[in-house]
Amino acid sequence: MSKEAVVLLNMGGPNNLNEVEVFLKNMFADKNILTMKSDLLRKFIGGLIVFNRAESSQEIYRELGGKSPIVGHTKNLVTKLQEKLGENVIVDFAMRYTPPFANEVIDRLNKEDIEKIYLIPMYPQYSTTTTKSSLEDFEEYYHKTDGNALLVEIKHYFENESYNRSIIERIKESVGSDNYRDFDIIFSAHGLPQKIVDAGDVYEKHVKRHVEILKDMMIKENMNFYNTHLAYQSKVGPLAWLKPSLDEKLKTVRNRGVVIFPIAFTIDNSETDYELEVEYREIAEELGFEDYRVCKCPNDSDLFVEALSEIYNKIK
Repeated sequence: MSKEAVVLLNMGGPNNLNEVEVFLKNMFADKNILTMKSDLLRKFIGGLIVFNRAESSQEIYRELGGKSPIVGHTKNLVTKLQEKLGENVIVDFAMRYTPPFANEVIDRLNKEDIEKIYLIPMYPQYSTTTTKSSLEDFEEYYHKTDGNALLVEIKHYFENESYNRSIIERIKESVGSDNYRDFDIIFSAHGLPQKIVDAGDVYEKHVKRHVEILKDMMIKENMNFYNTHLAYQSKVGPLAWLKPSLDEKLKTVRNRGVVIFPIAFTIDNSETDYELEVEYREIAEELGFEDYRVCKCPNDSDLFVEALSEIYNKIK
């Protein structure tokens, strides 16, 4: 009996300190990340970036326990989604820059009688730098094999109600029994160079629409924050990036309590567990914030599992 498969796609993260350089090399060899037309120039610039960032990146992962949290969370999510979808659907995951790579997963799936493979990137909003990169990577490897399954792409799902309820749940967990009016909330999205957006990437439009959806949901739930903001994190290099940056946004918030939700991520990783929890916390404390809280990503929450099940069943 033929089966279907659901493969969750994500950027990945080092499984150990030895993989930090692998992660960086693969990321900055990606033509969707460094968009210059010359492969030679990309290799040269990517090599410089890796050389300059490898040591500091290793230190970050050392503080996170020697590895990225992304793989562990993803494995838990896969287990719960497998239980939800049942034995006639194979659920797996592939990472873009670290193991398990797409070719490993494809080799496993090609040993099964698979009729359709549903590719669901772990990015709720579409971007060429994330969604397109992961889908292309999987499909490129797949078409080099003798597999004959139909590949079905999911490109974004930030409008899915169950997914957004999983976000609302995480925000409520962060605030707890405290008064929402004592906090501003900042939806922090991973930044992009402005030139990628100017070239037609819809990521910024999707993020802004997503924030408006969540604002409406919070109003209906009586989650009356003092103010709601959008900002962008993780800027590197001299190029112009999407604005406002999170550090600049923090300077404008008058409340002394702030809740951060990482709106571009579904799974916690170094950008949430270190950059937001440690680096931006230091900035907030220097600015005099009395309460700085970072929400967890949906990870393997029941509502996120439900959302992925809905996404699969809607298009099957």
